[in-house]
Amino acid sequence: MSPLHDTLALPVPFPRVARAVQARLRQVRAHPVFNPVAFEESWQERAGYSVDPDHRPHLVSALEWLLRAQDVTGDGGIARGYSLAWNPYFESRGWQPAYPETTGYIIPTLFGAARHLKRPELAQRAERAARWELEIQLPSGAVRAGVIGERPSPAVFNTGQVLLGWLAAFAETDSGIFAGGARRAACYLLSTLDEDGLWRRGNSRFADQRATLYNARAAWALAEAGRHLGAPEFREAAARSLRAVARRQHDDGWFPDCCLNDPRRPLLHTIAYTIRGLLEGGRVLEDEALIAAAACAAERVALAVEPDGRLPGRFAAGWHPAGSWSCLTGQAQMANIWLRLFAITRERKWLEPVEPVLRFLKSTQNRTSRNPGVRGGIKGSFPLGAEYGSYQILNWATKFFIDALLRDERRQADVEPAGATDVLA
Repeated sequence: MSPLHDTLALPVPFPRVARAVQARLRQVRAHPVFNPVAFEESWQERAGYSVDPDHRPHLVSALEWLLRAQDVTGDGGIARGYSLAWNPYFESRGWQPAYPETTGYIIPTLFGAARHLKRPELAQRAERAARWELEIQLPSGAVRAGVIGERPSPAVFNTGQVLLGWLAAFAETDSGIFAGGARRAACYLLSTLDEDGLWRRGNSRFADQRATLYNARAAWALAEAGRHLGAPEFREAAARSLRAVARRQHDDGWFPDCCLNDPRRPLLHTIAYTIRGLLEGGRVLEDEALIAAAACAAERVALAVEPDGRLPGRFAAGWHPAGSWSCLTGQAQMANIWLRLFAITRERKWLEPVEPVLRFLKSTQNRTSRNPGVRGGIKGSFPLGAEYGSYQILNWATKFFIDALLRDERRQADVEPAGATDVLA
């Protein structure tokens, strides 16, 4: 038998080769060159979009996007986002399935917008979303990871975010069904919290299990549950968790282990989750040390704002920029944090980074597209194809943008008193 024949007779790892070829084809299919909507948006955003000095046109356009994202699901939940290119995960373009986690913390945004804009139909939408969340709550009291249509599995962080939504719905409607859902969720959080105050059990299967300090935002929700539901055990657990996070913070304010996929270079998005959890949890618990920990980190992020309002998408230890692109979600979250620090402390230094960051965010918002999935929404990254939420409009980026504009309008009208209890999650 010839050597050539021997070579041909060797077993070929066809499944492995097939998977590699399939993965490559998926990458090609997702490339903007083969996706006209993504290609057009990538081209247009280079010049930036028109910025109105008044927040209201941007606010209304973003809000209308959010309402369309709810309408397309048909069940009260809010679509996770809109894929401008063929998305390898969802294997589709266009609107994505409803997302329980972010629908949960959009509920307070809709209630707040209803009051601020005098649009009662927004409160009706918020209540509808809160009832939908009750329908899909897991028997354990937890909220599921991922989007509707995937295998249900519990997630601590997601449970905390929907808990905030149910507490807002309870405060607005005084309906016991929302208090019941909130109590079950809080009990789940309590049952999965370790003695040292960290959540190692029950984290989302999509998260890095070793890097979830951003669960500080779930601890804030647990503190709110203690206050609204008259349950001191929730409050005590929240304090234990938030103080554990504060102990892990570096002296310069940086947080390790608070990222979805790279603990050494956390996303601004998850850094902001951690800061906000400490800030609002500290407010509820009347713990000045927690508020100071949040302020320390928020001040370092403010120092990184570039003249045009951009921020790095990731930070390494020592607050060294670790990404040349911008995480728009994180930028909107930071604007909210600085506005909250101003409301709590009345120190005007917190307002300095707000205007340039909001101006930059406005410049990324396409308010004229004829595509309803694009018009008014906020993308995951700038540029559009950068690593966070690549080629997607995200409901949570849009939500935090709306929150920041609402807060800044209230500040300008001087209708949010010092130390105001937060009404937006």
